Amino acid sequence: MTVSIRTAAGFAVAAFIIAGAAGWVANLPKPAATAADGSVIAGAGGTGIPVAASLPAAGDSSAGDSETLPVAGRRSNTDGVVALGWLTATSGRTGIPARALQAYAAAAVVESTAAPGCRVTWNTIAAIGSIESGHGTHGGAHLDASGHLVGTILGPRLDGVDFAAVPDTDHGRLDGDAQWDRAVGPMQFIPSTWAQYGTDADGDGVADPNQIDDAALTTAKYLCAAGGDLQTPAGWTTAIRAYNHDDAYVAAVREKANEYARAAA
Repeated sequence: MTVSIRTAAGFAVAAFIIAGAAGWVANLPKPAATAADGSVIAGAGGTGIPVAASLPAAGDSSAGDSETLPVAGRRSNTDGVVALGWLTATSGRTGIPARALQAYAAAAVVESTAAPGCRVTWNTIAAIGSIESGHGTHGGAHLDASGHLVGTILGPRLDGVDFAAVPDTDHGRLDGDAQWDRAVGPMQFIPSTWAQYGTDADGDGVADPNQIDDAALTTAKYLCAAGGDLQTPAGWTTAIRAYNHDDAYVAAVREKANEYARAAA
């Protein structure tokens, strides 16, 4: 389970407690029933899935520019997974920072091999990244070229006052709090969830929730474990509810994922 600090109207804290876990959402808008192009954008509690946005692998000439980084210039295992031309163009069209988009796209590619029956898409992962932390920009933070978070993104202390009590599970190693757990990093994982699912995607030997490649691939794995086939309405909705049970959160992720798919088309 993760804990959300980002809302569509900005970052805010609301006293919404998820039974059995800890998360919160505030001021999430109710999306329209359909997009202008007819793609499904269900309201809260809806069962539609977002448009499955495609992406070209590195070396695919349809990307317009299939250049990849030379091995000597690579900082992460995700460098070169998708075409640079696609990354540049899609970042410009969607407004997603290129380094974050690289992580989201690579996570979808890698997980499609590891769990081909899941069919998780980059735009769903990106939608979660947008809502959780503005792609790692909350509070003035940003991602460096290696995908590491510069600055700190932490959720409130889960001390039982405004939110469910989640006593410390990591001795403060990830969240700096040895008494209560807090959500960590651009995808807002609580330490206990990270301990179970955390994955090293950049190849540095450390699974780090503050590194966007690691966090994005962990998100993909978490969604697939929860939802099964994400190209079915039930699977996709179940997966997003595993991230946050609130209907408004599910609707907001669906709407944002559709927005990214349309922009990237």
